[in-house]
Amino acid sequence: MAEERVRRRLAAILAADVVGYSRLVRADEEGTLTRLNALRKDVIDPSIARYEGRIVKLMGDGMLAEFPSVVDAVRNALEVQTAVAEHQGGVSEDRRIVFRVGVNLGDVVIDGDDILGDGVNLAARLEAIADPGGICISEKVHEEVRDRIEVAFEDVGEQKVKNIDRPVRVWRWNKDAKSTAQGYPAADEPLPLPDKPSIAVLPFVNMSGHAEQEYFADGITEDIITALSRIRWFFVIARNSTFAYKGQSPNITDVARDLGVGYVLEGSVRKAGNRVRITAQLVEGHTGNHVWAKRYDRELEDIFEVQDEITETIVGAIEPELGRAERERAKARRPDNLRGWDLYQRGMWHTYQRSKEDLVAARELFRQAIELDPHLSLAHAGCEEACYFQVIGGYAASPDELRSNGVALGRRAVELDDQDAFAHYALGRALTLMREHSEAIAALETAIELNPSFAQAHYALGHALGSSGQPEAAIPHIETAMRLSPHDPFMGQFMVRMSEAHLFMRQHAEAVDWARRSLRQPNIQWSRWAILASALAHSGETEEARRAVEAINRMRPEATLEFVRNYWPISDGDSLEYLMEGLRKAGLPD
Repeated sequence: MAEERVRRRLAAILAADVVGYSRLVRADEEGTLTRLNALRKDVIDPSIARYEGRIVKLMGDGMLAEFPSVVDAVRNALEVQTAVAEHQGGVSEDRRIVFRVGVNLGDVVIDGDDILGDGVNLAARLEAIADPGGICISEKVHEEVRDRIEVAFEDVGEQKVKNIDRPVRVWRWNKDAKSTAQGYPAADEPLPLPDKPSIAVLPFVNMSGHAEQEYFADGITEDIITALSRIRWFFVIARNSTFAYKGQSPNITDVARDLGVGYVLEGSVRKAGNRVRITAQLVEGHTGNHVWAKRYDRELEDIFEVQDEITETIVGAIEPELGRAERERAKARRPDNLRGWDLYQRGMWHTYQRSKEDLVAARELFRQAIELDPHLSLAHAGCEEACYFQVIGGYAASPDELRSNGVALGRRAVELDDQDAFAHYALGRALTLMREHSEAIAALETAIELNPSFAQAHYALGHALGSSGQPEAAIPHIETAMRLSPHDPFMGQFMVRMSEAHLFMRQHAEAVDWARRSLRQPNIQWSRWAILASALAHSGETEEARRAVEAINRMRPEATLEFVRNYWPISDGDSLEYLMEGLRKAGLPD
């Protein structure tokens, strides 16, 4: 009887496993399994399906998947690693789920629904040597994808891996790698120090032993950043860039070098009952020398006085002569009701997560805060931000109603505290979504006057200017946002606004360049592909433009020209039609 022929095929194989799975299970078996199942349901399975892959098998802490396209396998790996990092951003480091991923292209043996062979084994070995949160790919994979994806892999040379006879050339990607795009120095090119005193405030460490107190430590940090930013002669790094270091123990001189500042403030918060202990220390960035350190023990009712005291001390420590000059200290109005402030801080924590569920939770917390303290401007402004992200995230069942609610919340925030930059910023963002750009620009300019170091306000002003027929005026504000927050997790949004401004100025090469840079950043939105598609089509690169449209369709299958026209908050008719003309040439349907 003839021997049955072994069935084989060429496949792109992806292997992944959870870093430190045994430790996570020992610490919290039920919680770990619940979070892992949520990740699979919300992030991993949908992404694999979008890229036409299939899960071959699950192995407790690991997974094996195959894809008909190696390009799609790598795109899936990048998308999943980025989304998992965002999904787990609010989880304490000792409970956070992090994956390693390996991708190989090779011949596999078909065994029912399973696949076997050296191609599978190599994918598993590549996964084993990947960094936590990173990806390793084989030389074959790199040859296929290097000109087809807008992400760079680092050549780490030939590696000896277990059970593979010959050394294997490996290429590596890590989500924390520094950008070397123009304007963003590589690790050996420090940012120049600003002319005025500059400082970065690292996230204060929660020493309370309770994960639910994490929001309190974050809130203390943000209030200090805000207070310092209100002093006009300070250059203060934005919250989003410093929070990129959350959960780490970085070398302070490296932080100062990476962010281009002279001083770094770090500290911790220990909250027990109605008492709080805050420690803070100011470090000179170049030498690592401590300028001062102090501990504050207070009843919780004194917390705002403590924060003001810390701010005042920092001012005197950085520039002693400033202590003898008339200081500009604009205190943000604080709620008399601590519970209202507590709810506001929790709401902001959820807002920064930006998932559908977190934004619903955030709006409910802001609602409770407003109910307890109707005069709390910050809660109204925070609720507007949650509405804003629900609209742009596509989570809104009634986006027009949410836009209107956002404007009402922004106006109320300004009525309650017209000296608060965040209130004017919130109003400006809401008005931008309503295409009321003239009023939006005025609100955002006021926000920047009140807080010149407010990176997001500069970004938002650039967006409003670019969308209203003033792209040349938009660029300096976007550049300022990038400098104030050089490691912002939403840098891709800054970059796509640069691309948009150049597109509207008919500078196609620059528009394509900035759009491609934005796609190398995390938190990818379909609008980045839309700008790239339009810019490429106007440049005559029709095939590349069509591939960008395919990427749009993967993220938003319902996308049409009419969808884009209704979604994009552009009030300038010429700019909108130019965007539409490019997308039409690129093949986006009516």
